[in-house]
Amino acid sequence: MSTETEVKMGAWAGFELPPLDGVVDEVTAVARTPRTLMAVYYDTPNLRLARWGVTVRHRTGDKSGWTVKLPEGESGPALVRRELTFDGPPGRMPDGAASLILAFARDTPLVPVARIRTVRTGVDLVDHEGAVVAEVVDDEVSVLHGGRVATRFREVEVELGQRPPGGLLETVVARLRDAGAGEPDSMPKVVRALGARALEPPEVAPVALKKTATAAEVVRHAISSAVARIIRHDPGVRIGDDPEDVHQARVGTRRLRSDLRTFAPLLDEEWLAPLREELRWLAAALGTVRDADVLIERLRRQAATLPEPDTAALAPLFRRLAKEREESRAGLLEVMRSPRYVALLERLVAAATGPQCRKPAQEPAEKVVPGLVAGPWRKLRKAVEALPADPPDADLHQIRILAKRARYAAEAAAPMAGKKASAFASAVAGLQTVLGDHQDAVVAEAWLRAALHDSAGDGAVSLAVGELIALQRAEAETCRRRWRTAWDKASDKKLRSWM
Repeated sequence: MSTETEVKMGAWAGFELPPLDGVVDEVTAVARTPRTLMAVYYDTPNLRLARWGVTVRHRTGDKSGWTVKLPEGESGPALVRRELTFDGPPGRMPDGAASLILAFARDTPLVPVARIRTVRTGVDLVDHEGAVVAEVVDDEVSVLHGGRVATRFREVEVELGQRPPGGLLETVVARLRDAGAGEPDSMPKVVRALGARALEPPEVAPVALKKTATAAEVVRHAISSAVARIIRHDPGVRIGDDPEDVHQARVGTRRLRSDLRTFAPLLDEEWLAPLREELRWLAAALGTVRDADVLIERLRRQAATLPEPDTAALAPLFRRLAKEREESRAGLLEVMRSPRYVALLERLVAAATGPQCRKPAQEPAEKVVPGLVAGPWRKLRKAVEALPADPPDADLHQIRILAKRARYAAEAAAPMAGKKASAFASAVAGLQTVLGDHQDAVVAEAWLRAALHDSAGDGAVSLAVGELIALQRAEAETCRRRWRTAWDKASDKKLRSWM
C-alpha cells in the first residue's frame, strides 16, 4: 500500500521531455527503460467505481498484478490516491482487492470496461542517496476495442516518491509546462477512455437545496450526505491504518440514525423501522472500535506526561487495551464481510436516492422542517431543566446524547434555514464537546479501575494507574464546572428565532 501523489498533463504529438537533470539541487535525472504496459480495467456495467473515483485494474508489463486506487483528495494540482497492489492472475480478482470495493459494487459483478495499452518512457529523479524522489513519465496511450485502436492520447505524469525535496513537484510541473505540456488534469486514464458516463456523479450524491426546497428534499439531502460518508470510508475501515476512517464511518451512521429519528414524522413507518434497526447493528460494531481508539489516544497522551518510570510501567495495560481493540476490530470486519452488511448498504443507497416519504414531506421545507428540528431541542431543554444541582455522570451523558441529536437536526436543516441554524448547531456542539470530554474521562476512569483490579499486587503499575485515574477525575470536575456555561450559550433565545 502507498499513497500516490501525481500530476497529469496532456501532451501534443511533438512534445519532448525537457532536460530535468538538476531541476532542484542534488537531484539527477536517470532515463527509464521504455516499457509497454497492458491494463484491463474493471467496473460495474453502470461504472459505479469510476463515478466514485475508484479504479481497479490488472496490468502486465511492469509491476504486474492487481491495483486498487482509492481517492484521497487533491493537493494543489496533484491528485492524491491510496494505491494498493495485489498479486494474482488476470480474470480473478484477489479477495483482498474485492473487499476494498465491496461498498461501491456490492452484489453487482465487475466486468472488463476498458483495455489500455501504454508505451511508457521517461526519467526517474534521484537524490544524492540514490532514492527515487519522483518519476516523470511520458505515456503514449491506446484505448483498445476488440482488435483495433479506438482512440489514442498522450499524457505526461509526475509522481512523487518517498521524501521528495520541498518544491520539487511545482518546479518539475513548471518546467514541463514551459516545454509545452498542457494544464494539470486530474482525470485518470480509464476515465478519459470511458468518456462522459464515467464523469457522472456517484450513485449517492447530496442534493443541492434551495430556499424553495420541499421537506422531502431536505430529508433526501440529509440521508444522502450520511450514506456517502459511510460508503467513502468503508475501504479505509477495512485497511485499518487510520483511525479517522472508523471515526467518520461512525459519524455517518450516527448522523443518519439521528436524522431518521428527527424526520420520522415524514417517513413511512414500515420502511423506516427495519432500516433503523440495521443501522443500530452497524453502529454497535463501529462504536466498540472507535471507543477503543479514543481511549488509547487519550491514555497514551496522558501517560506521556508522567515520569518516565511510571510511563514504562503502563506497558502491560496498553498491551491489554490494544488486544481489546483488535478483538473489536475483528468483530467489525466480520460484520462488514457479511451478506447482512451488503444488504444494508443496498438499502442505504436506495434510501439516499429515494426515501419513502409520507404526504406531509411534499410541503415546503420552511413550513415543516423548523418544527421538526425544534423537537430534539425541546427534549434537550426539558432534560436539562430536570437535572438536580449535582447531576450523576449518567445524566450528563444523556444530556450529551440529546445535544448531539439537536445539533444534527439543526445541521440537517442548515442548507435550507441558513446561517441562523448553523449558529445554533455550533452553540449546541460546544455543549456536546464539554460533555463529551466529561464522558471520555468517566469511561477512562472506569476502564483504569477495572485494569487496576486485575493487576493488583504490582506496585509500579498501581502507582501509574492511580496517577492516570487522578487525571480523569480532575478533567471530569473541570467539565462539570464548564458545562453550565456552554448550556447558557446554547440556550440563547436569539439562536432559535428561525425555529
